[in-house]
Amino acid sequence: MPLITVSYTTSRQSPSLKADIANAVSELTAKILHKDPKVTAIIVKSVDAGDWFAGGKSLAEQKLASYWIDIHVSEGTNTKDEKAAYLAAMFKRMAEILGPLHPETYLHVDEVKGDAYGFGGLTQERRYIAGKLEVALQAA
Repeated sequence: MPLITVSYTTSRQSPSLKADIANAVSELTAKILHKDPKVTAIIVKSVDAGDWFAGGKSLAEQKLASYWIDIHVSEGTNTKDEKAAYLAAMFKRMAEILGPLHPETYLHVDEVKGDAYGFGGLTQERRYIAGKLEVALQAA
């Protein structure tokens, strides 16, 4: 149920570029962070390379691509090793899609409290409790 925002810049153009990015992000999020793609929302936004600066120069000048991925997940649902693997795998996959990446390319796993985060009108904490109650009722 993560909400993921991807901002990117690249000189590569393709009619399917945004879909390719969304598919890669969804796949790696499911595979490494164990998040259900059916309840994963991804926003993909393009930024002009002339508007993206790293190290004091625009990425247009440097002829490099970059991205900023911000993913919100419930606190405590992923280990440090999973998050590290996610960062590494995403950097590799996005380089394949976008081209050579500037080293100042970022991904932020934002862990939020289950009582302050949710979707469909329910917090993640409420979903967790409802699931536990369902299991208890089935066992009774």
